[in-house]
Amino acid sequence: MTAPLPASFRADVRLRADDLRARRVPFVVATVVRAERPTSAKPGDAALVLGDGTIVGFVGGECAEASVQLHALNVLRTGEPVLLRITPDGPDDSTTGAGRSPGVTTVHNPCLSGGTLEIFLAPENPPPLVLVHGDGPIARAVVRMAEALGYATSGTDGFPEGAVAVVVASHGRGEAVVLREALTSGVGYIGLVASRRRGDSVLTALDLAEDEKVRVRTPAGLDIGARTPEEVALSILAEIVATRPRLLSAPSPPETEEAGAGAVSSAVDPVCGMTVAAVDATLQFEVDGRRFFFCGSGCRNAFAADPGMFVGR
Repeated sequence: MTAPLPASFRADVRLRADDLRARRVPFVVATVVRAERPTSAKPGDAALVLGDGTIVGFVGGECAEASVQLHALNVLRTGEPVLLRITPDGPDDSTTGAGRSPGVTTVHNPCLSGGTLEIFLAPENPPPLVLVHGDGPIARAVVRMAEALGYATSGTDGFPEGAVAVVVASHGRGEAVVLREALTSGVGYIGLVASRRRGDSVLTALDLAEDEKVRVRTPAGLDIGARTPEEVALSILAEIVATRPRLLSAPSPPETEEAGAGAVSSAVDPVCGMTVAAVDATLQFEVDGRRFFFCGSGCRNAFAADPGMFVGR
């Protein structure tokens, strides 16, 4: 479940986080904020949880990690941070929601050695990406304004995945190639900076199907009477905001019927009864084509020694 790290856990976790941000990979930062003995984790220990359930770092033993993994995947889905309280005693409000405080989830973990952990789970989804083709005054104004609004920006040297918008403001240079790539990649907003007459001419020359033509907004931007490059950029960014999907985030993890609509796929450890994430990164064992998932190696080994003792009980 956990990827091995070199000597300095915390430094390596920070470096890995920087790398993930640079590559626009969504993840959750799990930080131990409180630990009641006996626990192996200490305040300040941290780990990253990736979208496939992989954990990089250290926030406690296998059983604590299993709870962190499941709830971090939910945090990645919702985009809302959570304070996760993992305790061997008391009620579990993680499934019923009973007694839950806003932003706090308490998990009953029967496998803990006796201590209690409080771990803050903070999602880090990459900012929405706007590709800007061109280097003129309008293109530069779009880049400045987009970044001020919290978007990431990129030129079109290569066509990175995950763009929410493409703005073509090159005044005729390389427009056709970029527009075709944007249409093929399924970008939600495609804007061509041109007069209505020239824009129609560009789209006609591309020999697009009618449903493709209507996806290219030209002249790009809302009609606000813009005159300066900055005003044109404002009109374009306003149109992007107005037409974007309501949720610009990572795709939801897979769902199962048992988990319920919109929830992270989960399973019950057949040995200890803990709810764990049903993902490839979780410890598992297969019997007659059926996969069983476990909180840690102890439960998995007990199950593997005699599956009949636990299956169907």
